[in-house]
Amino acid sequence: MAAREYLPRLADGTLSTLMAELPAVMVTGPRAAGKTTSARRLASEVLRLDDPAVAAAVRADPDAALRRSRGTVLIDEWQEVPSVLGAVKRAVDDDPSPGRFLLTGSVEADVSTTMWPSTGRVVRVVLHGLTQREVHRSTASRLLPTLVSGRLGAIVSPSAVPDVDSYVRTALASGFPEPALRLGPVARTAWLEGYLDQLVTRDARAAGQVRDPVRLRRYLEVLGLSTAGLPATATLRDAAGINQRTADAYDDLLEGLYLVERTPPWISNRLNRLIKRAKRYFLDPGLAAAAARVNADDVLGDGDLLGRTLDTFVAAQLRPEVALHPSARLHHLRTSSGEQEVDLLVDLGRGRVIGMEVKAGSAPTRTDAKHLARLRDTLGDEFVRGVVFHTGRQPFELDERIWALPIWTLWADTA
Repeated sequence: MAAREYLPRLADGTLSTLMAELPAVMVTGPRAAGKTTSARRLASEVLRLDDPAVAAAVRADPDAALRRSRGTVLIDEWQEVPSVLGAVKRAVDDDPSPGRFLLTGSVEADVSTTMWPSTGRVVRVVLHGLTQREVHRSTASRLLPTLVSGRLGAIVSPSAVPDVDSYVRTALASGFPEPALRLGPVARTAWLEGYLDQLVTRDARAAGQVRDPVRLRRYLEVLGLSTAGLPATATLRDAAGINQRTADAYDDLLEGLYLVERTPPWISNRLNRLIKRAKRYFLDPGLAAAAARVNADDVLGDGDLLGRTLDTFVAAQLRPEVALHPSARLHHLRTSSGEQEVDLLVDLGRGRVIGMEVKAGSAPTRTDAKHLARLRDTLGDEFVRGVVFHTGRQPFELDERIWALPIWTLWADTA
């Protein structure tokens, strides 16, 4: 890929639509996910507040600086002059014309800002890490509509079908544009380790919530090893050697930095004894491996790590697509008895759900879909589709309204 060639993102359409109707939009998400690159395409003028001269001029009189701007203004690295948020609020109050301001900046500043003066004036769009759908430029077709429509035959097989080794190496290559698209294995590993080092030594300190980077790094290692799991907070806390108050602070911080997500349980009065504990995911499987200090060979040689890595990878592909559906939410499901356990559940709204299981095997059977079948039988017509993602070559119907889909179908084209 040419260094300056823009790779279209799934969020581009949402961002353009909002800018056509709203006066101000903030693009948020993890550091180095490509926020500024995506936002710059829609701007006619850029205020780079990481430039000391520009920052000084805006700091002196932020309202005047915005009045001098023309067209759509991208305010990049807004945290360098926090008072610019108040100026945006006042400008929008005076003139709510659509497409006036785009804002991007470091995530830790957003986490540490105690007062948000633009509530109700600035709408946020989350830009997640790169998905394989974006890397393969398959942004025109998506999997969720195919699952809803039931058009299994519309899925087009790629020219080269990945195997389990390929999936793991792709997952650990990360969804951050720099390591995923431009770096080789050695430099990529160094980049991811550097990302984590900066997070524990700079970003977390800037947010004012971490005094001991060593303890936070140890907690990240525990979370990396348990990604896509349901460990009790006490289990994580004890493994990392920290107290409950510190664990709570770390959890809030890491979620605010878009590093870890607590995927909520799905709640239904038609199922009994549901576990109400969130499922913890590293948002990026490459960072999870870096935090856990494991590589592809380690993952491929450990069945538990393999399952967690593939589950984390699938969730990372789904998250930006689910965000395109305003009523859709991502959950998990598990009962205390273990009779019902679904890795991922997409709630489409109005009671309709899509259940998903992730398996490392290449030839799933109905046994692998038993939890999905129980959920289908319990929910009836509200169960839209069940999917068993696997590492084999072909998609096929496994049971009534339950498909076995290779993981590559998450970014495949449709006919």
